[in-house]
This record gives sequence, structure tokens and C-alpha cells, in this order.
Amino acid sequence: MGTLYLVRHGQASFGAADYDNLSELGHRQSVRLGEYWRERGMAFDAVITGTLKRHRQTWEGIAKGLGLERDDVLPWPGLNEYDSEAVIATIHEGKLEKPDSPEMYRHHFRLLRQGLGAWMQGKTAPAGMPSYVDFLAGVTTALDHVRDRHHGAKVLVVSSGGPISTAVGHVLGTSAETTIELNLRIRNTSVTEFAFTPKRHMLVTYNTLPHLDGPAYEDWVTYS
Repeated sequence: MGTLYLVRHGQASFGAADYDNLSELGHRQSVRLGEYWRERGMAFDAVITGTLKRHRQTWEGIAKGLGLERDDVLPWPGLNEYDSEAVIATIHEGKLEKPDSPEMYRHHFRLLRQGLGAWMQGKTAPAGMPSYVDFLAGVTTALDHVRDRHHGAKVLVVSSGGPISTAVGHVLGTSAETTIELNLRIRNTSVTEFAFTPKRHMLVTYNTLPHLDGPAYEDWVTYS
């Protein structure tokens, strides 16, 4: 039986002109995860990442913490995140202002919930995005690849909250609403673990932060 570790990227730049870039804290979170694994003798037989900048930066931080230099990383576009602005635009006219208060953040995520639900039900077609059926296929083909090519191995995937929650929802057979709630609660550099055989994946843990356990890291837990 193999083990698949799915890691959400470190804190990105929510509200900035370029979200797809780790913050200073995001870089530190990523390195810390690698250090935690190095302390425990962790080694991966294969590494797969989405193709977004924050995915690559997160993997580079993990590799630094592990003390590794490896270029044999498989880029997988199907592990890229959905476009939240495009999703929201299908149900809300006009660009949202940058959230700068608790109420504005709540408003943003209320709209995102509604927009994701409509997209997942096939009721909307966000500009520049695949259908949800195709988005799901991008995730499930990555899971299929891991089962087909890496039986008995330890595999690391670095991706985003949407693909990881979609993978969990697919494995557990959850409703769209539950998958959305999983998505909106996933934390930066959190680890989700699947056991897998050639036939299926099985959820072991979801959204854990073992590397940030302790008073020294209490301010390192983020969601964006």
C-alpha cells in the first residue's frame, strides 16, 4: 500500500495585484514543513505539483527544509486552482473591492460559496475556466496516475485548496456543499494523507498542521 501526501501551498498574496506569489510567511511555512519531515526521516519517491507559481515556490521551500535538490518534479496542470474572481463574477456584477474588514471577508466568501455551488452544478461557466466536470477530471487523472505508477511508494502532491478538497470529496463521495466547506477551511501548507492501492485511494487525515504544532508557530496558521 502506498501513501499520498497532498499539501496546500503556503500563504499567498490575497488581495494583492498578484495573488500567485507566496508571502514571506508562506515561504517560512513551506520550509518549516520540509524541516519537520527531515527531522522524521521522510523521503518521497515521487513529487507532483500544479503549475502555478505558488505551487513551485512551496515545493522549493519544502525541498530546502528537507535538504534536497531535485529536478524530477512532474508538473500537472490539472492540479491548478480555479479562478475565484471568475467564479464570483458569474453571480455578482462588478469587481469586488479588496476586503479590509471582517464583514467584507465574510461577504467575499459568501459569494464564493454561491458561485462554486453554481459552477459545480453546471449552472454557470466562469470565464477562462474549464467546466467543473473537466476540473474534476484534472484532479482524478492525477490520482489515477499515482495509483498506476507508484504502487507502494510515498508520493507528494503540492497543489491548492480547490483540487485537494475536490480529491477528498471524490474519494469520500461527498456532496458539492460538503466539498465547498472542505475547500474553505483548508489551511496553508496543511497536509492531507491518502493510503492507496492500485484500485483506490482511502482518506487517512485531512488538513493537518503537525509542523506548526507549538507556541512558536501559533501565528503561522493561515487560510489564504
